[in-house]
Amino acid sequence: METQLPHFVEIMAAVIFATAVLHTFSASYFEHLAKAQPAHAGLWHLLGEVEAVFGFWAMVLLILIAVQLGTTPSQQYLESRNFTEPAFVFVIMVIAASRPVIDFAGAMLSWLARVLPLPAAVSYYFVVLSIAPLFGSFITEPAAMTLSALLLRERFMHKDAPSRFKYGTLGVLFVNISIGGTLTHFAAPPVLMVADTWGWNTSFMLSHFGWKAAIAVFINAAVVTYLFRDYLKGLSSIMSPALARLDVPLWVVAAHLLFLAGVVIFNHHPIVFSAFFLFFLGFTEAYKKYQTRLLIREGLMVAFFLAGLVVLGGLQKWWLQPTLSGMSPQALYWGATALTAITDNAALTYLGSLVDGVNDDFKYALVAGAVTGGGLTVIANAPNPAGFAILKSSFDDNAISALGLLSAALLPTLVAAAAFLLLP
Repeated sequence: METQLPHFVEIMAAVIFATAVLHTFSASYFEHLAKAQPAHAGLWHLLGEVEAVFGFWAMVLLILIAVQLGTTPSQQYLESRNFTEPAFVFVIMVIAASRPVIDFAGAMLSWLARVLPLPAAVSYYFVVLSIAPLFGSFITEPAAMTLSALLLRERFMHKDAPSRFKYGTLGVLFVNISIGGTLTHFAAPPVLMVADTWGWNTSFMLSHFGWKAAIAVFINAAVVTYLFRDYLKGLSSIMSPALARLDVPLWVVAAHLLFLAGVVIFNHHPIVFSAFFLFFLGFTEAYKKYQTRLLIREGLMVAFFLAGLVVLGGLQKWWLQPTLSGMSPQALYWGATALTAITDNAALTYLGSLVDGVNDDFKYALVAGAVTGGGLTVIANAPNPAGFAILKSSFDDNAISALGLLSAALLPTLVAAAAFLLLP
């Protein structure tokens, strides 16, 4: 049951939310402070972890509520939040990033890349940025993001790679993942939030969103591949053969895919997918020789980020909902695209689903806008923190500039906008 808190608490939560958003844009500054002031490097590193930002400010909010209203209202509000999505993202990220799944996906993408009449590195890069994001419509967006980011880090996103290449790749990856999950009704978080309420199924998503998203995904991947074709051609002779072949026994791959499928099928039931995860941990322990390090820490950090977003986002309804309900479909589309940059797009569509008496144009504009803007910032789409956590080690100071990501994502975002607004 929703816990009602005084309006002054909602105002305070909005201020803290804005502070947290500004903090995410300043994360790289704290990493620089860690080098400049080694005596307090631990504190600066903590404040420079983007995945820790919203969890940190959610803690501040809960403490302030406890100070002003007492511990009971603070505890009741926390217990009223639904943390299924953070738990699901943690579980799916760990399983999807396991060696058997990554090797299998890498082998599939390598096979697809060999079909294209392009140099090996160019072809593989294009396939990872186009086909892999569309996998998100079936294995969920967090899993697709994890797979894509790991494959890119393995072959392309090295420390010494040009900064323009790394940010260009990141911008296309985030946008393509956000729109690539719209072929079905169960894989993209912003679609999941409204599918049951509005009666949307996979057939509806494919006919109204999916084919348009696929066109935009391929255009974005083709453009960034063309822009960096010379750099990619230079990688052909030094590309690692890893992930181009499948060294893990097929029965082990099949077991991991079954665990992955079980978690996806029961993504709304944390007790069930947690049980799958526990069995998965036991299986990986039993067959260690076919495993690499599981991304437990990275998964927990991403889950912490999303949990903080759930806590802070739950008190933003008082200004978000009136803002959405007062817009025309055209204004709503661009408003949702912009608002998504500063709040999780699943939270945005959920709040939109609470507005009564909306028509089909309103629904389409809200969801299309939410997924269009899902690559602009690390907080715009639930899978983004997973990609951020995996790829940040490839950037200087292990930090990704928020403005750099925003700039890199603008062009692919406009391509997605053109697809959703101009195609019939």
